Order: sequence, then C-alpha cells, then structure tokens
Amino acid sequence: MDFSIRAANVEDCKDIARMILELAEYEKIAHHVKITQKDLEQDGFSKNPFFHGIVAEVPEQHRTKDGHTKIGYALYFYSYSSWSGRAIYMEDLYVMPEFRGKGIGKALMSKVAQLGLAAGCGLLNFTVVDWNKSSLDFYLNQGCTDVTTDLGYHYMSCKGEALEHLAQP
Repeated sequence: MDFSIRAANVEDCKDIARMILELAEYEKIAHHVKITQKDLEQDGFSKNPFFHGIVAEVPEQHRTKDGHTKIGYALYFYSYSSWSGRAIYMEDLYVMPEFRGKGIGKALMSKVAQLGLAAGCGLLNFTVVDWNKSSLDFYLNQGCTDVTTDLGYHYMSCKGEALEHLAQP
C-alpha cells in the first residue's frame, strides 16, 4: 500500500476532527467528544501549540469511497517524567478500518517515536482501552509495556465541576 506520513497542518484539521470522531465511535465513547475543527486549529497551530500531529495520506487512486485521502493520524505532545525526564505522550493513534493491517499504524507510531528521540525524550507514553486486544497485542509486540499491569498505576482525570471545585483555594 502506497502511503505517506507527514506533519499535520492547519488545513488537516477538518480531517483530523472527522477521524477523532471515528476513533471515539470505535471506542464507543463518541458522546465524550467536544472538540471542534476550530479548537484543533487554535490549539494545534497557534504560536504556542498544545499538541502536534502527523497524518497518514494515500494517493488519490486509493482514496476512500467517501473521497478521503487522509486516512490516519497521531496527536502527541511533550511532557516530563519526574523519574526519567523528557517524554512524549501520544494522545491518539488512528487508522481508518479499511487501511488497517498495512503498516500505517506502525509507521505513525514509529514517526512519533522518532520525533520523541530527536527531542531527547526517553519515554513514549499513551493509553489504550482494555478491551482492544488487537491494539494491546500490537503495542506489546512493539516492545511497549503495560504500566497498569507492571507498576499498578491508573490514569486519572478531573474535569468539569470537579476541576472547578479542585481549583478553589
């Protein structure tokens, strides 16, 4: 399969927003998606972006039945580990279903890893839903470890009213 991986630009935000919703539908959590194309444009392509992205693209002759040539993406940002120092966090890794199994997901993840190493990062962190056995197996086959299993850590979140309450002095 002929495809390319490149840095996302502001013109990709419409397709990234579409694929974010597709990923959320696959994970059965579409009702949680609040992000818009405009949010992506502002948060990823302003002077101080909150995230970075890469897209996987196929030539026109391989476009989807709906006419899409952007068929996968990864969003990432840089973080810091108090144990290990510089880290890169992969927020999303997604390839449209009809393009899976062709090395595109591996290429996207590899590119995120390359970008992390180039920035001096010693860790690539991400989450995966516990029922997605094919993804878990894929990540384990890449040499990744399950931190919840190995160290017992749980990913926690505080949002909405709870976040507002927590922010009170």
